[in-house]
Amino acid sequence: MNSKKQIAIEAVLKAGELCQQVQDEMVSTDAIQKSDRSPVTVADFGSQALICKAIGDAFPADTIIAEEDAQSLKHNTTLLDRVTDYVKRFVKGEVQNQNVCEWIDRGSGEIEESFWTLDPIDGTKGFLRRDQYAIALAWIVEGEVQLGVLGCPNLPHRLDVTNSERGCLFIAVRGEGTTIYTTKGTLLGEISVSENASRLAESFESTHGDSNTHTKIANELGLNKPPLQIDSQAKYGIVARGEASLYIRLPNPAYPDYRECIWDHAAGLIIVEEAGGKVTDANGKKLNFLSGRRMTENRGVVATNGTLHEQVLSILSSM
Repeated sequence: MNSKKQIAIEAVLKAGELCQQVQDEMVSTDAIQKSDRSPVTVADFGSQALICKAIGDAFPADTIIAEEDAQSLKHNTTLLDRVTDYVKRFVKGEVQNQNVCEWIDRGSGEIEESFWTLDPIDGTKGFLRRDQYAIALAWIVEGEVQLGVLGCPNLPHRLDVTNSERGCLFIAVRGEGTTIYTTKGTLLGEISVSENASRLAESFESTHGDSNTHTKIANELGLNKPPLQIDSQAKYGIVARGEASLYIRLPNPAYPDYRECIWDHAAGLIIVEEAGGKVTDANGKKLNFLSGRRMTENRGVVATNGTLHEQVLSILSSM
């Protein structure tokens, strides 16, 4: 596991650097106003290429299930050239467009007894706003997440500290706890959930969940502070380090049959659990990472500090 952990950390850190360079160089106010998704597309593909290359080179027999594939990129030479230009900055030797497409498509695996799952950029709109996003990588064995690495390049080290330094890397190994590092590799310490963080964390985008129900649950629990509305799996990190006691994501009422993708929750789950928290779906069922790319047997997600979990489920069951 140590070798997988080290390769995963190095790959996520490198992908985070690429994403930050794309964000700094390509994201502008104009681009956001014009709904130009090319910056996040370049970062998505570049991040996936770097991470899949690193895993494929180190563990060629390992399966990777990632969000993207290179099919559309192969038909857009201009965009592919741009992705390749960024990837070249982080890979030694000659890199051609074909190499980049091959690395991206290493993420086209299927569910097996053991596999990696990757979201190369979780939080698209946050990325375009220069706000929160995450690079999320997890190793799953027989349905159990064994390793999670979550890179959050824009997340402050502490939300309650003005002008706090930014850039966090959360790492969790089953049975070994959760630690947090800076994106430069400096250890910030082992983290744990809090009994006193009377705060809800939810998606920044209200359409990503049932915000009205989230608020009702928070009120019944007495979580009176304004909710932390943040894009991406950074919310799991916030619960794990004790800045919120509940992260809840129920399907938007307009889309009641929506089911979550495995790469949107695998890394976050182990980061919260190893910090002392608990994660289930809204019915109290364990998240099933073996049902396919989407968790078809689960409805919504509830992540808590553990203490609140049964109370949240009880409130949900009475609604």
